[in-house]
Amino acid sequence: MPTDPNAALEYRIQVDLATQKAADAAVAASQGLTAADPPAKPKTFGEIISHLSPTSIIQAMAEGDVLQIVIFSVIFALACTAIGKKAKPVLTWCQSLADIMFRFTEYVMKFAPVGVGAAMAYTIAHNEKGLGVLTNLGALVLTLYGALIVFALLVLLPIALIFRVPLKDFFNAVKTPATIAFATTSSESALPRAMENLARLGVPRRIVGFVLPTGYSFNLDGTTLYLSLASIFVAQAAGVELSWIQQIVMLATLMLTSKGVAGVPRASLVILLGTLASFALPVEGVILILGVDELMDMARTMINVIGNCLATVVIAKWENAFRNDEWEREEAELEAVTGQPAIA
Repeated sequence: MPTDPNAALEYRIQVDLATQKAADAAVAASQGLTAADPPAKPKTFGEIISHLSPTSIIQAMAEGDVLQIVIFSVIFALACTAIGKKAKPVLTWCQSLADIMFRFTEYVMKFAPVGVGAAMAYTIAHNEKGLGVLTNLGALVLTLYGALIVFALLVLLPIALIFRVPLKDFFNAVKTPATIAFATTSSESALPRAMENLARLGVPRRIVGFVLPTGYSFNLDGTTLYLSLASIFVAQAAGVELSWIQQIVMLATLMLTSKGVAGVPRASLVILLGTLASFALPVEGVILILGVDELMDMARTMINVIGNCLATVVIAKWENAFRNDEWEREEAELEAVTGQPAIA
């Protein structure tokens, strides 16, 4: 449980508001009630493993059990791969369904700011701390920014140094795509400029065309950090104590479920909702994060783009293709047409 009873009560008031029980919560607050629901009993490692196997995919979808859905999806994908071209109609249907659901989510998200704004206004107006209730959310945003900076300095920078990536040229190549990603919170909008700049930097276009789009689906460092932090935040706000085993399984789950997330704003919230449901955490807690998710989305999207750009250069270095003869021929042909020299 949270050490500060008021913090636990604040969370309960906001969750009750989301479920149209704000009036009762406000009465409880005025009476000084600080009782909270007992924390969920942590699952053992054996229970977590045995829970991975879905008894019914329909039931798993209805209950939002993302772990079972992922296991089913992986096995289903392997079966589709095994039968080859016969699976094409099914894959086309799945892609169409995914596009429809993303558009459906987009419609919902257009109205989300109105609900979130009203919820935050009510909470601030009916709480003794006033704007002080936003302190925890501010700390969450700063923690994410700090974690992303540490990740860039302790992971991305050493990788760049190990593979002898020309840092100045690399920075010049990624600064525009990173700025676009930060401003739009969409990695997809930065993809064309990133591909062009990396090709100009010294990466052959065949490598850029394969590695960078693939990384957009499978190398989402910022998103994974955000999802982990947000899940722990909701658990602590709800007074649920997660064991080390649960935290490790949660991290592994997020590393898997974040693969393939759409490169559009707030797409990771869908993954967050499924993860919270799988670990018996209150999905209503997402309403706490939704108000500041725009600020966090900007930073994590930028790190995603920078990480993928670095991965593309590293692969080119690994293949001894960085600024090689193939690249020089490509750039000579392009320069003859456009008159624009490469970054190098």
